[in-house]
Amino acid sequence: ISKDVEFKDLGLIIIDEEQKFGVAAKEKLKGIKANVDTLTLTATPIPRTLQFSMMGARDLSIINTPPPNRFPVQTELRSFNEEIIRDAILFEVARGGQVFFVHNRVQNIMDVYDMLMRFVPGVRIGVGHGQMEGEKLEKVMLGFIEGNFDVLIATTIIESGLDISNANTIIINDAHHFGLSDLHQLRGRVGRSNKKAFCYLIAPPMATLTSEAQKRLRAIEDFSELGSGFNISLRDLDIRGAGNLLGGEQSGFINDIGFEMYHKILDEAIQELKESEFSDVFKLDQPKHFVRECVIESDMEILLPPEYVDVSSERINLYNELDNIQDEERLRQFTERLIDRFGPVPRQAADLINTIRMRWLARELGFEKVVLRNKTLIGYFISEQQSAYYQTAQFGNILKYLQANPKACNIKESNEKLMLYLIGVSSVNAAIEALKRVLEFEN
Repeated sequence: ISKDVEFKDLGLIIIDEEQKFGVAAKEKLKGIKANVDTLTLTATPIPRTLQFSMMGARDLSIINTPPPNRFPVQTELRSFNEEIIRDAILFEVARGGQVFFVHNRVQNIMDVYDMLMRFVPGVRIGVGHGQMEGEKLEKVMLGFIEGNFDVLIATTIIESGLDISNANTIIINDAHHFGLSDLHQLRGRVGRSNKKAFCYLIAPPMATLTSEAQKRLRAIEDFSELGSGFNISLRDLDIRGAGNLLGGEQSGFINDIGFEMYHKILDEAIQELKESEFSDVFKLDQPKHFVRECVIESDMEILLPPEYVDVSSERINLYNELDNIQDEERLRQFTERLIDRFGPVPRQAADLINTIRMRWLARELGFEKVVLRNKTLIGYFISEQQSAYYQTAQFGNILKYLQANPKACNIKESNEKLMLYLIGVSSVNAAIEALKRVLEFEN
């Protein structure tokens, strides 16, 4: 990316180990030539890059198939313990393998060397870090590759580019100081053959760590299967945030609202711009419905009963899954899975599932909110009085339905909000039928 490099006919840029590049460097690469195709490769995409893919601004391909005869690296989180470190090193050396010991502080790396010499006397130990002279560092690394050392104490310079099939144990000291991407990259230095590999994360007791450090360590311990880099990156995105989409920050905190809510707000902001300032540009991309979200309120029992799904975390997961369903086929599959896992669906859960259908109908009718209480359904129309919705044939049909059925419904305005009242609606099923009659009404 230096200025003195010129390309004759640049058509494709491939960026390997993308997480090592900053925004400025990547934009400079793409700025070399307009409309150049760019392919970025990484085991752990940084949050900002992953966010661009999640929102559809970049294409995403995932390679899940590992090389043949590979095993997942067994990952264990441990407090500093002489016996654990000694046993891990001696076990690996006894089976003819080699060990990485990662200590990322050059200032006291020789103290670690003395400590390991005391823990495992007779084991050959080398030290390598980025502040060593080039020739000396190269000699140490080549010596380790050739098997002259059993243990290599090193900083994160081993993070990428090393492929030593005989090294199948890595011990990461002070693992709580590393990022998720760094931990995953370091763990990838072992397990590169058909031997079982081990990764030991040495950290203080969890109770003494920050919540972010605890989440990172739990994530790297949980996601230890082959090809789990994408899941780790998603967790990293959730922990650190997506950064600044239009600026240089490649991560940023969204913990206060969570990733899903952040993504929802971002989608709404983009859609609002499409419908207002850039409506001419996105004429063919206008929304099917004027209402993106419809809130349902009711005094009925509409839930997954604890006696039906007894684990609270599982109920929350099911609620989230149900909330994201947007079509009848997926809703049917959800119901079948529910029956298969927990048995016949009770009335409260059946009403909950039908509430999703009711919400679809309400959105089509232009309701931002539906209240179902006291045998009455109240639909709150779009609050934006200048909305193009009020000029549509759909709203006109609702007015015609009102004129044709004055006893069954009426319309009111309160605090500049327009509301449709449907009388005699005593259940979720009755609400669905009532909304269908309004939606399908033709004069």
